[in-house]
Amino acid sequence: MTTARGLAFGALAVALVVVAVVLLTGGGGHRYQLLFQNAGQLVKDDDVQVGGRRIGSVRDISLTNDNQAKITIEVENGFAPLHDGTRAVIRATSLSGIANRYVNLAPGPNNAPKLDDGATIPADKTTSPVDLDQLFDTLDPPTRKGLQDLVQGLATQYKGREAQANAAAHYFNPALSSTRRLVNELVSDQEALKGLLRNGARVTGAIAERRDDLTNLVTNANKTTAAIGDEREAFVRDLHLLPLTLRRANTTFVNLRATLDDLDPLVNASKPVAPKLVPFFRALRPLVRDARPTIHDLRLLIRRPGKENDLIELLRKTPNLERVARPAFANTTASLRRSLPVLNFLRPYAPELVGWFRDFGQGAANYDANGHYARVMPIFNSFQFTDTPTGGVLTPKPQGSNPLEGLTTGSVKRCPGAASQPASDGSSPWSNTDGALDCDPSLVPPGP
Repeated sequence: MTTARGLAFGALAVALVVVAVVLLTGGGGHRYQLLFQNAGQLVKDDDVQVGGRRIGSVRDISLTNDNQAKITIEVENGFAPLHDGTRAVIRATSLSGIANRYVNLAPGPNNAPKLDDGATIPADKTTSPVDLDQLFDTLDPPTRKGLQDLVQGLATQYKGREAQANAAAHYFNPALSSTRRLVNELVSDQEALKGLLRNGARVTGAIAERRDDLTNLVTNANKTTAAIGDEREAFVRDLHLLPLTLRRANTTFVNLRATLDDLDPLVNASKPVAPKLVPFFRALRPLVRDARPTIHDLRLLIRRPGKENDLIELLRKTPNLERVARPAFANTTASLRRSLPVLNFLRPYAPELVGWFRDFGQGAANYDANGHYARVMPIFNSFQFTDTPTGGVLTPKPQGSNPLEGLTTGSVKRCPGAASQPASDGSSPWSNTDGALDCDPSLVPPGP
């Protein structure tokens, strides 16, 4: 055997000894005991990690007298000794396996007292894992049934669309990255975030107070969605018409810009006046509230279910009515136009006509308007009756020696309204400015 070959065999023997020492002695680390409510499916040689890095392993699992799980771990020399305040959590690497648990340590501060080898970390500083079956056990049967329906519904939703789902998954990582940036921006301003959370809490409280209304909203939204689903053909037709509508709306909005620019002077001029409208609208609010029944009745008057019972149907028949009534309206207009001269002539005699209506009944009454029992008045007939074989004829009496015959002496031509004292506003007697009446406006009764 050569010298080189001897040295090689010696080095190999030394390496084997080192490996045996490491495997048999556990690397010379520090051991600690952790008390958990349950071991959470830990097995020997499971990892002990800090920040995702393996720093030791589980060396033993046993049961204490008070039915707690005592886990003995070994921590490598480079990460030991541990300090007071260290906490431990049993975690799972994934949900796809069973014996895939590890112990995650949160070391205490370095200025805290060191823990001796074999020291025990009590159960109040350890956290056992919560398995899915424990989570499901907390749910009542209706909730578990709903969760089951949700999973089955998702399976039905993605059935036959696996390729599209896989394509969508490619965008999941960028979405998470964008979400992380968004979260970083949110937490960069702590005061704004606190204000958002406080306001969110107030909003949530307000929503909780109106939970019955929110339940009705969800129920009505469900019914609305179902109704839209029943009208899917019409909905599809509307979607086909939507691009044309959007193009036309785009043109309208472009033209609206110029209109808004023209409205800017009006808005600027209205700003000083707008605060003065607040009391007006405050006073108008009761009127609007009280006007609701009137508006409701007006709406029924304008449009009411049924036939021949609202103003809209009446207006639809108005053209036919206008065609039928057009000759009558024309004749009525002509009659009113021809009656204007007669009315103009009779209008000045309105006081005499009213007086005649007022005093007509007193002529045959025992008591007149002044309370007298009898009224005596002379009546002179300026006509005479002549009997003829064919009938009587009434002719004016000729003026003769009898001064009462004819009664033509001293006749006056009073104007209409001259039977009473002149009115202070000059409305009576009739002034006869147009010369249509043969009367003398100066002939009025004596007196003030």
